[in-house]
Amino acid sequence: MKELKLKIDSLAVFSDIKNNKVIMALRRLLESIHTDGMVKAYGDFVAALYPHTSDLTDYISTLLAEDDNFYVKDTAAGREISSEIREAVSNEINVLQDIAAFTPLQINSGGVCLPKWTTHSVDLHADFEKKMSNISRQGYGIFAKYTFFRLSEGEVIPVAYPDYQPMSQLFGYERERDLVMKNTQALLEGKGAANMLLYGDAGTGKSSTIKAVTAQLAGEGLRIIEVKKNQLFQIPRLTEQLSANPLKFIIFIDDLSFGGNDDNFSALKATLEGSISGCGDNTVIYATSNRRHLIKERFGDRVGDELHLNDTMQETMSLASRFGLTVTFQKPDKEEYLDIVKSLAGEYGIQMEESKLFQLAEAHAIRKNGRSPRTAKQFIELLKIGIL
Repeated sequence: MKELKLKIDSLAVFSDIKNNKVIMALRRLLESIHTDGMVKAYGDFVAALYPHTSDLTDYISTLLAEDDNFYVKDTAAGREISSEIREAVSNEINVLQDIAAFTPLQINSGGVCLPKWTTHSVDLHADFEKKMSNISRQGYGIFAKYTFFRLSEGEVIPVAYPDYQPMSQLFGYERERDLVMKNTQALLEGKGAANMLLYGDAGTGKSSTIKAVTAQLAGEGLRIIEVKKNQLFQIPRLTEQLSANPLKFIIFIDDLSFGGNDDNFSALKATLEGSISGCGDNTVIYATSNRRHLIKERFGDRVGDELHLNDTMQETMSLASRFGLTVTFQKPDKEEYLDIVKSLAGEYGIQMEESKLFQLAEAHAIRKNGRSPRTAKQFIELLKIGIL
């Protein structure tokens, strides 16, 4: 046990694991063997482990899978790795294997009834090799565990419980979703993909389409990071951080529009085209907007007192044109709307005469100020719980 403590201290490539709370508690336990503080150190270790799992082997396997040390990043980026570092990696995985096999039976409790943990057989070398061979699809660190992310104070933060609908629950707009899917698959295949603007009426499924495509292609190495309008100036730094990552990323800007004299307008325009640090080969920008030209425009803007008014007008309209692909989502007509209602009713298991269903759906659309997929979904959900 003293030797195992020294092995933990020797970790260099996987040095971050030494700072893990469970591993630190284990080290204190190993250090306290045959001292008066052993029972307390034992209890502290189990207390640190239990909120995660009662199986130490599972915990160590997860640590190894999620560790994003320099070796993992350099290997993923295709950089050359010295033989000394490769040997160190192999030796340190042996250390983690020893930790994963550590059992309560190795500790003399002195007759005190102590809480137990379990272990099982595992080949961490094989698991690590599998991780590295699939890293272009699975990623590393937080990107191996999560699919949806947001930008907060310059840091990429995972969204543990994302709000999205799977592709199977989206009805209508097959042509529009097909365009988004094909462009995204081109990104994953390294063929080059266009920055995309999804424009159209509210509630037509623009954001839902992007999220559904992400969820469906996550297993092929796709991740999404949502960026707010006031964070647009951070996109160049973000893409630079992601440039060596083997995964592909959608930088998602929802409900995009600008007022007059908005600095964020220039920031996004420079990022889309013309900036020295634009998007990398593994990132693409997808934005949604209810405005075709993204600018809130008033009649007074067309009068103004500028000498070259036409140049100003062209400037305000130029941002939308910098997206390589624009996909338009229009409100459905009556037939399309009722088709969506019918499909959703089947999805939710609602049994009702079709003519009655359509009558109620149309009445709901009138109350909600228009037909849209969102209106149809809200109608079906209210019908399901018996409010309508």
